[in-house]
Amino acid sequence: MLLKRIGVAAGLAASLSGAEVQAQTSLGTAQSFAVLGGSTVTSTITPGTVIGGDLGVSPGSAITGFPPGLVTPPGAIHAADAVAAQAQVSVTTQYNALVSAPCTLDLTGQNLGNRTLTPGTYCFSTSAGLTGPLTLDAQGNAAAAFIFKIGSTLTSASGSSVNLINGGNPCGVMWQIGSSATLGTTTSFVGNLIALTSITLNTGANIIGRALARNGAVTLDVNNISFAPCTAAGVPPPPPVPTLSTWMMIVLVGLLAMAGFATLRKRKTYDLR
Repeated sequence: MLLKRIGVAAGLAASLSGAEVQAQTSLGTAQSFAVLGGSTVTSTITPGTVIGGDLGVSPGSAITGFPPGLVTPPGAIHAADAVAAQAQVSVTTQYNALVSAPCTLDLTGQNLGNRTLTPGTYCFSTSAGLTGPLTLDAQGNAAAAFIFKIGSTLTSASGSSVNLINGGNPCGVMWQIGSSATLGTTTSFVGNLIALTSITLNTGANIIGRALARNGAVTLDVNNISFAPCTAAGVPPPPPVPTLSTWMMIVLVGLLAMAGFATLRKRKTYDLR
């Protein structure tokens, strides 16, 4: 009976972690891109934007503002080449997978600011706004998935923020935008922005994640964009579930301890006689 209960517990743990990982599909060849545009990528000339990862555009070819903008090694610039084209294929695949994700909670008409959310899929049938701080509580799970499905636009007010706490990883935060996303000045943002049309980062807005625009432009203005490394599944690997042999060893140690305790008890009873 003890073995059966342990086996059921292990199975539940495995299915839960698997469901969370499955909630995210792979970014595929877009994994290495911090910024990817469809038509153009433009950054202000002075003092420039810093990108920690690849910078690309496809099918368009125009990238301006680099330099003085900086793409830090090992990141590289890909303008209308095969690498950028294939990355856009992966972005489209991911976008479509996010569109089909079932909703945990519909937040249409509500502001994301001043909220604390746990892992799940949050939906807006039209636009979404962020004014102030949004806290994402991973609850100690490095594989926690936060998906935001937004029907049209995402707009953040100046000084807004997305804060990931309690062991989460930014690559587990996905933002699917039905048209375009605009981050206000000095916004501090977390997650992978995947917009059907365009993405605009106003002065001083920073992202720990990615800015990936399928068809339109990515417009930058003295920003810092760097992504967290992800596995092929799109999220950090979940903590390992103990194997059956590990559970058997735990049970065996427990049985031996119980047997030893019973033997000691018998000896004490015999000595008292």
